[in-house]
Parts: sequence; C-alpha cells; structure tokens
Amino acid sequence: MPFSEPTQHLPVPPVLPASQLRRLRAAQGLLLLFHVTGFLGLAFSREPTFYLQFVPLNLLLTAFLLLSFQPDRRGMFPIFCVVVAVVGFFVEVAGIRTGLLFGVYEYGKVLGTKWLGVPLIIGLNWLLLTYMTGILARYLPVPAFVRALAATLLMVGMDLCIEPVAMHYGFWSWQYDRIPLQNFKGWFAVALILQVYFNRTEFVKRNALVPFVYLLQLLFFFGLGWFIR
Repeated sequence: MPFSEPTQHLPVPPVLPASQLRRLRAAQGLLLLFHVTGFLGLAFSREPTFYLQFVPLNLLLTAFLLLSFQPDRRGMFPIFCVVVAVVGFFVEVAGIRTGLLFGVYEYGKVLGTKWLGVPLIIGLNWLLLTYMTGILARYLPVPAFVRALAATLLMVGMDLCIEPVAMHYGFWSWQYDRIPLQNFKGWFAVALILQVYFNRTEFVKRNALVPFVYLLQLLFFFGLGWFIR
C-alpha cells in the first residue's frame, strides 16, 4: 500500500551510533560554515554578488547532506521526491505566467539556469521545505491533517523570512516592489496539498539533520532580513 494516514507510531528521536553521530556533527559543521560565510558576505561585503553566485551550490549541498540522512531511500521515497520537485517547479511556472497563484513576479539570475522562466533548482527548494517541515510536524501527537496544517505553517513561516532577503538580493522581484498577501495565501494552499501528500506517502519519516537545517535556514534568512531593513 503506497498510501497511509497514521495518527500513531510517531517518530522517536534516534540514538545514533558513534560513527553516525560523528557524521552528523561533520554535516552540521559544514552547513554552519557555508551559512555563516554566506551571511557575513551578504551582510557586510561591498560585493555581495561574489557570494550570491554560490547560492545554488549551497542549496545543492544542503539537499545532498539532508537527503543522505534519510534512513531508507528506497520504495516510495524517490517517487515522493520527484513528484514534489516537479509539482513545485510547475506551480512556479504557472505562477509567473498567470500571476494568479502568488501575484505578479519574475525570477532574477541568482538561482541559476532557468527553463520556462523558472530556475530549475526551485523544484528542489520546494522538496526540501516540504520534506523538512513534514518531518518536524511528525513529532506532534495529533491527527495527520492537523500535522499537515502545522507543517504548512512552518513552510509559510519560512517564506515570510525568505521573501525580504530574496527581493533585496534579486532572487526574484515583485510588481511594484511589494510582496502581496496573495503570495502567502498561494504558498499556504500549495504547501497544504504537498503536506497531505507527504502524510499519505509511505516511507521512513525520520531524519536527524532536519531540525538543525530548518533552524539554521530560519536564522539565516531572519537575520539577513533584520540586517537589511
């Protein structure tokens, strides 16, 4: 059965063997180094464009390390990853072409190679956010749909922190240089659909690196957003 909607069997934080714990600490240290370097470069450098060119690399590194801590990558997990990444990408294509989902916006050059006006890497971003927030919400002892709502709020909360930074550094730009409320409504709707899919897709939903990465990215974007005000 590829789909289930359990309300029990919540994940228990794993006790990692010493070798895995060392690997976890190494991954955390590398990600911390990249994010701190990026933060200092973007916040204090006179040439932030030098650091902006590494944004896609940082996202790819984060994805590689994060998914390497997924306990079992067989079965439905790769299907889940492909579906979420593809849906996220084409939602953005529909978004920029119609302006109906999130408002009127367009992507800049920071996120790398584009197809149909959307950076190819944006689907990976939707995947990582869906995956991380879905796993974090799994620790709540509540029915699956309530967990989906909680994870959706975590995704929208992250977007609230990302938006001012993304506009300031040219990740994308909004019509009239204003972030519309419609953007967050659209994010909520799409994220909720993806979170329901996350809950109903059967794979091991546990990752020791997820809490660190989510908090690190939240602090990174919140800190930069506060600094550029």
